Amino acid sequence: MRKVLSDILNSDPEIEVVGTAKDGVEAVEMTLKLKPDVITMDVEMPRMNGLEAVKKIMELCPTPIVMVSALTTEGSRITFEALEAGAVDFIPKPSGSISLDIRKIGDELIRKVKAAAKAKVVKITPKVAKPEVEKKPEAKSEVVSIPKAQEVIEDLPYPDDILKTMCVIIGSSTGGPPVVTEIISKLPKRMPPIFVVQHMPEGFTKLFADRIDRVSKLKAKEAEHGERVQPGYVYVAPGDYHMLLKKRGSEVYIILDNKMPKVNGTRPAVDVTADSVANVYGGRAVGVILTGIGRDGAYGFKKIKEKGGKIIAQNKETCVVFGMPKAVIEMGIADAILPPSEIPPTIVKFCKEILGG
Repeated sequence: MRKVLSDILNSDPEIEVVGTAKDGVEAVEMTLKLKPDVITMDVEMPRMNGLEAVKKIMELCPTPIVMVSALTTEGSRITFEALEAGAVDFIPKPSGSISLDIRKIGDELIRKVKAAAKAKVVKITPKVAKPEVEKKPEAKSEVVSIPKAQEVIEDLPYPDDILKTMCVIIGSSTGGPPVVTEIISKLPKRMPPIFVVQHMPEGFTKLFADRIDRVSKLKAKEAEHGERVQPGYVYVAPGDYHMLLKKRGSEVYIILDNKMPKVNGTRPAVDVTADSVANVYGGRAVGVILTGIGRDGAYGFKKIKEKGGKIIAQNKETCVVFGMPKAVIEMGIADAILPPSEIPPTIVKFCKEILGG
């Protein structure tokens, strides 16, 4: 695998492989010694697995890391944990742990490594349990009370038949999964339907939806063809399918399409869903564009804005790759440019403005 990956990467004149490591321990040592621009990291390795190696590298020598993951339940789980620990992107192996046909994904691997080279990474210190003394009321009251107050966002005070007349759409790519999860985890239980389009291959989007569901007050799921859209639900576009919407009477239904060509080089594409949102909900929509390479979402979000919707863009300082939000901001259609921590209350504020209240 190391030989094949090296050959693929070295085949591009703009990439030079400066070293290969046989396990996570060696990967950490070589990163400190060679200080590469990008690391590709397998999930399954002896001595120290990919997740532990990512955590160690992000603590000692923050470097953009692209995970190379087997499409197994365990491989997928560790990949998501690696993204939460600081890895910027991942690519699935075509056929299990030892993918001798890895060359099939050569072009995509090269593209993702080049994108990762432009990514911004920060030092991530492992979380350490606070000493018992800090749990005393006098020690914590001053420190904890302010963030707690900000975390609690009140439910939208509208019945379901009002909430279902609008929606929220969130689009993201490189660096997006942990940010999407963080934002949705802070939203209240009573919300309009939320559509999430994250550039992600088939097989990973269900796990992504399940991870969001575990930390959210909302019900998150991978979208299904023909299902009726409901308030309080988060619908994640499945990998390799465009997610569209169709209105019948007062109800909205999800249409999944894997025959439509890729848009902006990807399927699902934010533009496809955003265009559909603009057609079905008009200006009764809040669009949120997050970290990612390219311009996907700019066209669709412009249409939502023109119909009277509200647009939020992630700010440059917190983006792993400031591509998709930058495109929206440069078009002059962003109503707010914010870090992820400030996006949830702003989504709720904009929903109230649209619904009247």
